[in-house]
Amino acid sequence: MSRITCPVLATRVTTAEEAAQLIRPGDNVGMSGFTGAGYPKALPTALHDRIVTAHARGEDFRIGLWTGASTAPDADGVLAEAKGVSSRLPYNSDPTMRRLINSGEVDYVDAHLSHSAQHMWFGFYGNLDVAVVEVTAVLPNGLLVPSSSVGNNKTWLDQADRVILEVNHWQPREFEGFHDVYYGTQLPPHRRPIQLTDPMQRIGDPYLRVDPAKVVAVVETDRPDRNSPFTPPDETSRAIAGHVVDFLRHAVRAGRIPPSLLPLQSGVGNVANAVLAGLDSSEFTDLVAFTEVLQDGLLDLLDSGTVRAASATSFGLSDVGVERFLANISSYKGRILLRSEEISNHPELVRRLGVIAMNGMIEADIYGNVNSTHIAGSQIMNGIGGSGDFTRNAFLNFFLTPSTAKGGKVSAFVPMASHVDHTEHDVQIIVSEHGLADLRGLSPRKRAPRIIDHCADPAFRPALHDYLARAQAARPDAVHTPHLLGEALAWHERYLETGSMLES
Repeated sequence: MSRITCPVLATRVTTAEEAAQLIRPGDNVGMSGFTGAGYPKALPTALHDRIVTAHARGEDFRIGLWTGASTAPDADGVLAEAKGVSSRLPYNSDPTMRRLINSGEVDYVDAHLSHSAQHMWFGFYGNLDVAVVEVTAVLPNGLLVPSSSVGNNKTWLDQADRVILEVNHWQPREFEGFHDVYYGTQLPPHRRPIQLTDPMQRIGDPYLRVDPAKVVAVVETDRPDRNSPFTPPDETSRAIAGHVVDFLRHAVRAGRIPPSLLPLQSGVGNVANAVLAGLDSSEFTDLVAFTEVLQDGLLDLLDSGTVRAASATSFGLSDVGVERFLANISSYKGRILLRSEEISNHPELVRRLGVIAMNGMIEADIYGNVNSTHIAGSQIMNGIGGSGDFTRNAFLNFFLTPSTAKGGKVSAFVPMASHVDHTEHDVQIIVSEHGLADLRGLSPRKRAPRIIDHCADPAFRPALHDYLARAQAARPDAVHTPHLLGEALAWHERYLETGSMLES
């Protein structure tokens, strides 16, 4: 059965190669995609070939690439390989693109995900020339059935001068009805409150809209999303999960949160999945998620009934998770809702709903400043994503990490963070396999020993305590947040020189 039943748009079906000819050097291109779900599968490869050919002729052909979040090797990866990207926003996890960003060949705007659509509306990024958006189907009236992510697609379709659609037959046709796309966005001073008071409340449409006059090409594909492998929880991640679950039990007993907790947000990765697994084996039931990405761990909780419903902007499943979802897709309709990221990550909604946020990090310093994006201060790893949207506005926020990396040579807890994404003013609770540091209501000098004793690896604790003691003694008039500025980043320098933060 045809997926393109709109008579007008059916006349614009063409090949990916012909569609790629409609993108010009210097264009800003907004592509769909969020955590490897719902990104265009054919157009990026065709555009790669066009760019390589242009470069061989000595022509400069690069584009500005905007997405919802990360995509995949056959989108970000092939365009980076062709050296066809001049700027990238708001999030990237592709290793080839990362190398070009860190070498200065691509300008990277690492934006909060809740900001990316509105900053585009405000004109901060310049004109959006082309939108390339994957959809599941085009209906007779021209409405679009979204695919496995929504991300910034609404904004790209609204704002782009030209639109290329990829209709992916791999995406299940049963996706119709899984989405809630809010069309009430306004610019200041005309904004109105977003009338969402429950995580699963519908406030928008199940479809994306597009002006048919702007659609210059429709490409049909039949290719799967980039599905991330799922690693079962190990001893370290299970220990981290245990500390989080015990903390939530205590908060329930103290009457601070209800027995069904509050809406859950969980970042991407194996530690986050382990925390979800810990909740699944706990006494908690009737939970709900208001998050960005639906991973295998959240699917497990939906299947077991521990979580009754989940609102997100994208899937991020493994191959096994995808098979399970597709086999039981009808049972998830009404229990899974996909929204635009400007709603899934909206700070006001996160605060109003009282979300419990759980995100990973690269390192934290002894006062609770968190680095979630950079290695040794200068090299970007991925990006801040939505962690800042949730951290600053959550009812409770957790940062989760193993205490060491690189086989114990690198400590996740250092005298001074080499880069700060989340300041001590926003960070509430830090968790490693060794324990949990509740930092709420503590001054910096009271935070430091708690982080060191509860979270740092025993191999690094003596050096951290020594640094703190010497910093306090060096400046008796400056012990609010004591530092030895001459050696605050010495651990990172030692790592860069020797490959280890440990002193010889």
